[in-house]
Amino acid sequence: MPFDFAAVAVPFRMQPGLRRLPTGAAQLTPNRPGDAALAAKLKVLQHHADEALLQVPGFDAAPMLARLEAHAAQEHPQALACSAQELAAPLLGWSLRGEAVHGDGDPFIGAVLQALPPPWRRAGLLALAFAEDFAILDGAGATIPWLAVCLPSHWSPRQKVGRHFAEVHAPVADNRVLLAASDHLARLVTGAERWERFVWTVSSDGALDHHPARTVLPPWPADADAAALVAQAWFRTERQTFIPAPELGQAVFTIHVEARPLAEAISTTEQAARLHEAIASMSAAVLAYRGLTDARERLLAWLAAWR
Repeated sequence: MPFDFAAVAVPFRMQPGLRRLPTGAAQLTPNRPGDAALAAKLKVLQHHADEALLQVPGFDAAPMLARLEAHAAQEHPQALACSAQELAAPLLGWSLRGEAVHGDGDPFIGAVLQALPPPWRRAGLLALAFAEDFAILDGAGATIPWLAVCLPSHWSPRQKVGRHFAEVHAPVADNRVLLAASDHLARLVTGAERWERFVWTVSSDGALDHHPARTVLPPWPADADAAALVAQAWFRTERQTFIPAPELGQAVFTIHVEARPLAEAISTTEQAARLHEAIASMSAAVLAYRGLTDARERLLAWLAAWR
C-alpha cells in the first residue's frame, strides 16, 4: 500500500495515530523474487538470524503463528498455502513439510531456510514470503514475547523482546503520549477490530535494514545546497497493522518498511506543504532523535520551493 500522506501529523506529534482498517483491506504484501524486501531479509537471515528471530523462553507462539498463516493464506492464496502437513510459499518456490525444506525455487532461499534452526524455519518462510516483519503482542501484559524482525528502524529486536510496550517506546523522543497510552493500546489492538498506523522519517540512507549494529547512517553533507542534499535523501516509511486474536488476548503486529528517494516520494504541492509543516514543527529532541538537525533548514527550503 502506498504511504498515505494524510498520516503526516501537522503539527508533528509523537502519538499512536491508530485508525480502523476498512473491511477487506489487505494487511500483507507478498514478496516476489527480485523484490528489495526479500533480498534484504535473506541477507539478514543468512548472517544475523539470531538477532532477528527471537522469543521469550517458554512462550508458545504456535497459536498466533497459526492465526497469521491462516490470515495470510486467505488474503494472498497465491503467496501462501498452509495445512497441518505443509506450509508453502508458491511465489518463492519453497515449502516446509514439518521442519523439512522442499522446493525448486531460488537455491539461495532454500539454503537460508535450511540453515535456520528447525523450530524457526516456519517463521523464516513466513518472513520471506511477505515484505512485512512480524511481532506478537500480548494484551494482558502489554509485552512483546516473540519477534521475527529483519528490517528494524534503528532499534535492536534483541533489546525489545519480552519488554513492556512502554519500555519498547522509552527511547523515542517526545514520547509522553505513547507511554501514557501503552496499556490501553495493547488492549485495543488485541480486541476484535483491526487497526493500522503509518510512521515516517527522512533518512540519509536508503537501506531497508537499519539495525543500529549493522547500519551507520552517513552524515548529511555540510557543504551541499538544498537540492544536492535532497538528492541524497530518502523518505522512509512504515505501515504498521495488527492482526488480532481476541480469544487469545494477542495480536500479530506487522511492519512494512519502504524507502524511496525523497524527490520521487513527493508528487504534489499538498504533500510538499504538509511535510514542510510537519518538519518545521518538530522539536529539537525529535530532530536529534531522527538525525535531522543538520538537514532541517535545507529540507524546509526545498519543500517550500517544490513545484
